[in-house]
Amino acid sequence: MQAPIQRLLTASRISLVATIALAAGAALAQDQRTVAEPVIPPACAVLLAQLPTANGALAASDEAKLDTGRIQKAINGCGKGKAVELKPEGEKTAFLSGPLVLRTGVTLLVDNGATLFGSRNPADYETHPGSCGIVNNKGRECRPLIGAMGARDAAVMGDGVIDGRGGSTLLGGPEKGKTWWQLAEEARAGGRQQCPEIMSIDRSDNFTLYRITLKNSPNFHVMYRGGNGFTAWGVKIDTPKNARNTDGIDPSSAKNVTITHSWISTGDDNVAIKAGSDGPMTNVTISHNHFYYGHGVSIGSETNGGASAIRVEDLSIDGADNGIRIKSNPSRGGLVHDVKYSDVCLRNVKNPILMDTNYSYAGTATNLYPVFTGIVLRDVRVEGGGRITLNGLDAKHRLGIQLDGVMLDAPQSYKMVARDADVKLGPGPVNFTPSGDGVVVTGSAGQGKLKGCEGMLVAFPR
Repeated sequence: MQAPIQRLLTASRISLVATIALAAGAALAQDQRTVAEPVIPPACAVLLAQLPTANGALAASDEAKLDTGRIQKAINGCGKGKAVELKPEGEKTAFLSGPLVLRTGVTLLVDNGATLFGSRNPADYETHPGSCGIVNNKGRECRPLIGAMGARDAAVMGDGVIDGRGGSTLLGGPEKGKTWWQLAEEARAGGRQQCPEIMSIDRSDNFTLYRITLKNSPNFHVMYRGGNGFTAWGVKIDTPKNARNTDGIDPSSAKNVTITHSWISTGDDNVAIKAGSDGPMTNVTISHNHFYYGHGVSIGSETNGGASAIRVEDLSIDGADNGIRIKSNPSRGGLVHDVKYSDVCLRNVKNPILMDTNYSYAGTATNLYPVFTGIVLRDVRVEGGGRITLNGLDAKHRLGIQLDGVMLDAPQSYKMVARDADVKLGPGPVNFTPSGDGVVVTGSAGQGKLKGCEGMLVAFPR
C-alpha cells in the first residue's frame, strides 16, 4: 500500500499548491464562478478492460471488439453525481469505442493505466451512410467520440488516456488505408476533412475535464459550445505538431470558462476562444498553464459575436508557431475588448505576439470588421527571436493595445510589423517601440528589467 499512499500524499501537496496558486490569481480571474479543484465522484459502475495492448496499440484481431454498447449502457443507467469507471485488469488495459453520449450529472472516469481508444472505422462515426472519413464541402458529418448536448454537470475525469488515433489508418470507407490526419492534409487543397473530434460538448453547463490525458485526436480535441461554466483542470493534451486542425481546447460562444494547471502540445491552436454567430464569448480565465507545439492561445478567427472579459495569466509557451494571438478578418470579425495577458513567458515562438486582422482573408469582405481594443500585455517576456505583429484593419478599425512591461531578449533579432494601431507604453519597461503607417504611440515605458523565464519553462509531463 505504500505506493498508493505516496501518490495520495503527492496529489494532496499538488492540490494545495494549485489551490494557493489559483487564489493568488483571483484578482485577475474573469470566470464569475468560484472555481475549485474538482473532486472525482463515487462510481455507479466499474467496467473492466477486456483488451490487451502491445506497444500502446491494439491487436488487429481486436479492432472490431467494441465496448461502445456496455459503456453507453452504464452511462445511461448511472445516477446523477456518480461516475462510470473504466478500470484496467491485469494485462488488459484497453477499451475500444465508437461515439458515446454523456448524460446530465454523470462522469466518465478513465482510471490510471486504462486507455479508451477511438474506433478507426469511419462508419462508426457517420451521421448518415458514407458521411465520415472523406473530404467534401459539407458541414460536420462525423459524430465525436464523446458528445454531450444539454448535459449539465457532466464530466470526463481520471488519470487514464483517451486516444483518438488520428495517425492510425482507417479500417473502412473509400479512404481506407489513409489516416485521419492525411485527410486533413488533403483538405488543404479545398473542402473539409470529415474527421471526428474527441470531445464535442454543446450547451452543457458546468462541464468538467479533470486530470485526463487526451491524445492524437483526428480533429479538434475539445469543443465547448454555448454553455455557461466549463472547467479544464490538470488536463494533458499531446498530439504531434504536424497533425492539422487538432486544436486543444476551443470554447465557443460560451460564458464562464476556466482552463488551468494544464499542459497542451498539439498541431493547431493550443486554446482557441471563438465568438461566432451563436453569440458572445465572455468571462474566461486561462491560468497556470504550459503550452508547447501549437498555435498558441488564440482568440478567433470567429469574433463577430464579440469576445470580452478574458484573462490569461501565468502561462509559458515553448516552441510554438504562435504565442499571444488574436485573429479575424472582415468576413467574420467583431469587437474583441477587455483582454489582459499577465506573467507570460514565450520562448522560440515564430510569432510571439500576433494581432492579425486579415487572417485567412480571401477578399470576401462583409460588414463584419474586426476591432481589437482594450488589449493589455503586462509582464510578458520573449526569448528566441521571431516576428511581432500589431496590425489594425484600417484607419477606422484600429488596434488599441497597451504594452506594460514587455521585454524582448534581443530586440534587434525580431521583425516588427505594425499599422493602424494606437499603442500605449508603460508604466512597466518596454524595450522596443512599434512604428508603421497609422501607428500612434503614447505613454512612457519605465526603466529596468523584468524577471526571466526560469522556472516557468518545464518539460511536458509525459
